[in-house]
Amino acid sequence: MNENHDLPYQPRFPTDYRPGIGIIGSGNIVRSAHLPAYQKHGLNLVGVYDPFPEATQGVQEQFGIQHIYGSLEALLADPAVEIVDIATFPEQRIPIMRQALAAGKHILAQKPLALDMEQAREIVAEAERSGLKVAVNQNGRWSPPWRIATLLIQDGAIGEVMAVTHLFDVNFGWVPGTRFDVIPHWVIYDYSIHWFDITRCWLAGKTIETVSAKEYKTSNQPDKSEAAWGMWSEIHCLDGANAILRCVGGSHSRQNGHYFWIHGAKGTIRGCVLPDRFVELDSEKAQTRFDFQGEWFPDGFAGTMGELMWAIRENRQPYNSARHHLASLALTLAACQSAGNNGQPVGFNEVI
Repeated sequence: MNENHDLPYQPRFPTDYRPGIGIIGSGNIVRSAHLPAYQKHGLNLVGVYDPFPEATQGVQEQFGIQHIYGSLEALLADPAVEIVDIATFPEQRIPIMRQALAAGKHILAQKPLALDMEQAREIVAEAERSGLKVAVNQNGRWSPPWRIATLLIQDGAIGEVMAVTHLFDVNFGWVPGTRFDVIPHWVIYDYSIHWFDITRCWLAGKTIETVSAKEYKTSNQPDKSEAAWGMWSEIHCLDGANAILRCVGGSHSRQNGHYFWIHGAKGTIRGCVLPDRFVELDSEKAQTRFDFQGEWFPDGFAGTMGELMWAIRENRQPYNSARHHLASLALTLAACQSAGNNGQPVGFNEVI
């Protein structure tokens, strides 16, 4: 049974507040997700800066951006820019955030926020001292199937969450030769951070005890590939609730996907977030598949910016605040630490 439910899963923006947005970085993710999302929802795109001028070619004409800045300092000095969207590599992110805070700008920073917890804690404390709003671009939270699942959990539709399962049925044949192929623990640290993030959102209120993970090269990876394509990770909570992420990165299937199951005391939510998308609620009352519109790319990116804008407008912390992101980063880094030690469980409080 397919039904439309009045769940506020789509990106939302204040009708009386359209702050100027300046974007730092003009790589593929900005062109394919950030800018299409902002253009779709009529946001105020003041300008963009990239240290490689060729990266910004055509963005003014395609997306209606007002300015191409010649330097980072010029963007940060522009009073028309209220929010800075930082879409750089992680190693560049923290110094730019410090400059943006010093310039009095609110920030939306790409994930992961930092390379380690010490850097992350320091920038969160600095942001909170400044009184400015800093959000992290955990855009997967606003992917329609995950957003609907989150709202159903918050509404008590399946009762207390007991178990979360993710399956990545994918093929990473596109990775060799890219920068991702040489990132340590790439499939955990970079690719899976959205899944670690949404899992700890669904386990909200529970005490995580341990995290473990292993990564491995699949038998069908090409010899030239460096990064492992296979991975599993387990999360265990004090009350027995648990989660598992399993990645089969060398899958050869006609129907690949990123599937999820959330088992609660009163029902189950299941779905797929990419590339096919669905979400359904299965309980004693009924089995309901939800009708919805939109996709993770680009609508998830609109969701993160919209939440930051509402937080500024209402003078509160955004749901995707830098502080809220700390636990997701800690989960991810704990899994990397475990994988580096042959799957030995890592105490979560040792990392966070």
